Amino acid sequence: MNLKLKTGSDPALRDETRRRLLEAAGAVFAEAGFRHATVREICHRAGANLAAVNYHFGDKESLYAEVLRESQRAAFEKYPPLLAVAADAPPEEKLRAFVRSFLLRLFDDGPITRFGRIMSREMVEPTAALKGLLKERIRPMADDLLGFVAAILDCPVNDKRVRHCCFSIVGQCVFFHHCRAMISRLFPEQPLDAAAMEPLAEHIARFSLAGIKDYARKTSPRR
Repeated sequence: MNLKLKTGSDPALRDETRRRLLEAAGAVFAEAGFRHATVREICHRAGANLAAVNYHFGDKESLYAEVLRESQRAAFEKYPPLLAVAADAPPEEKLRAFVRSFLLRLFDDGPITRFGRIMSREMVEPTAALKGLLKERIRPMADDLLGFVAAILDCPVNDKRVRHCCFSIVGQCVFFHHCRAMISRLFPEQPLDAAAMEPLAEHIARFSLAGIKDYARKTSPRR
């Protein structure tokens, strides 16, 4: 096979090749994970030769990092963490929006679903790309969640109860993604698609709010 890349001088052609590589890489990384994905398979699906990844991204690691950045950008552009909720909205309303947005990203039927699948693998087998993702997106989103949970608990944001409640909220959301295969076998009547998202979001929000308020009442120091 001739591995010499024929890039030409047409910027549109280069951009199209780069776009196809990102699209193919997103699918392959979502299916196989970073470690098992191969540049050969990515280039095959993109209709590009093996030198294309090095030309456009440098190496497989840089391509993966760019796929994560592009995937998260698209996911959060379509479904911002608080959707259309105003900055001065009550913390309970923000929590509901956070849960709904989280599930929308997980249950989206389009290419955005790849972001959830890639991130699921990233949580179990982190790569060097996780550091940048934490700084750019996950840490700010976590800080927002910590903030309005602390407001509901009426305690400092660094109180360990706040962190534990946030773990529980996110855990409920990701459960339906990580355990989808098991749930569908145990309860085949339970839909796990975009149409099922709204009732699940409402349940998680109501369950979490009730738990947080009861937790606050039982753990707050007597005055």
